[in-house]
Amino acid sequence: MIPHYTAQATAALRWLALLCLGLGLAGCVSQTVKSTSIPALEAPAHTVPEDELMDVAVAIFDPGIDFADEDERLYPEVRRAEARYIPKLLTEVLQNSGAWGAVRLVPNEDRITDLMISGTILHSDGETLEIKVVARDSRDYVWLDRIYEGNASRYAYDAKTRSSYDPFQAVYHRVANDLVTLFDELPTAQRKEIRTVSELLFAQSFSAEAFEGYLDQTRKGKQLVVRLPAEDDPMLARVRMLRERDHVFVDTLQTYYNGFSEDMFGPYQEWRKLSYEEVVAYQELKRESTRQLIAGGAAIIAGIAAAGSGDGSARAAGNVAIIGGGYLLKSGLESRAEAQIHVEALEEIGQSLEAEITPQVIELEDRTVMISGSVDDQYAQWREVLAEIYRNEIGELTPPASDTPIQN
Repeated sequence: MIPHYTAQATAALRWLALLCLGLGLAGCVSQTVKSTSIPALEAPAHTVPEDELMDVAVAIFDPGIDFADEDERLYPEVRRAEARYIPKLLTEVLQNSGAWGAVRLVPNEDRITDLMISGTILHSDGETLEIKVVARDSRDYVWLDRIYEGNASRYAYDAKTRSSYDPFQAVYHRVANDLVTLFDELPTAQRKEIRTVSELLFAQSFSAEAFEGYLDQTRKGKQLVVRLPAEDDPMLARVRMLRERDHVFVDTLQTYYNGFSEDMFGPYQEWRKLSYEEVVAYQELKRESTRQLIAGGAAIIAGIAAAGSGDGSARAAGNVAIIGGGYLLKSGLESRAEAQIHVEALEEIGQSLEAEITPQVIELEDRTVMISGSVDDQYAQWREVLAEIYRNEIGELTPPASDTPIQN
């Protein structure tokens, strides 16, 4: 005898059947593995003359802690380390492109250079890297203001297939290639102007009075060269000597950053490998938990509807649905609890990484400097030393009466 169900019970049972089918299909969804292809590193279209080679400074990135989403599992200690490590990799790629003069990693954006590159880490979890990169020349013209994103392949962390490249090497190559393209488009006169502006800005930072009037600003605040100091200007000669000393000091900082990167490489790569695995597991658990919670809640609603039926078979099916829905809800909550375990594991990894990257001491000719979070302060002190050297060397010198106007 075929049981007869009320319209209400029939609708509830249909709901239950669809839920079971949907849940079964959801469990069969496969995850897409994203691969990362590394674009070739581009060189300038033509050989760059020495007087057009521009020096590049890459500032320590903003770790982006204040920009993180509420749902993002961010570890400040790791982010601060990445804010030094990522721009170091970018400086190496820029240097390898052969388009630039000296490429240096610097503590902040205050340094006067031909081209300053700054960045912000928007997202980084071992699976995805998203950074914002801004490039601005000494005239204050913005070359680049873009967001770059890369996804690591699962093979990037496989010990058997791991290459010598960083998992996000493609990101750095895209930044470098974009900058080379922009450099190629820049006329020779503007390349030389940028270098001149850098030198005059450096000179003005030590003696605004002696080098007043050489630069002017456009209505939009861009630097413009209006006249040049004479080549035999003794003040200019001393400024150039100071600038060379400043380069030597910053080159000394590169030794620190190189050592920092070498010390960080092992634990950081391990962290990113584990983070990648944890992120993938966390996302899968979160999806599974959500499916179970939705299916469980819907099953309970359908079961209650069927249990209220006057038909005995429908009531029995409704009770089963309520019990099954409760089980799915319980499983969903357990999945979320398991996901939280992965989050805590990531936190422990981040703390262990912080312990691996303690500050280092470097020896300079006249002092010992602790290179740590106070690198900015140390560089500021170095600038004060340079200013003192300048005052001592200049003495009573006065600038020559003649200088060289810019030819229109």
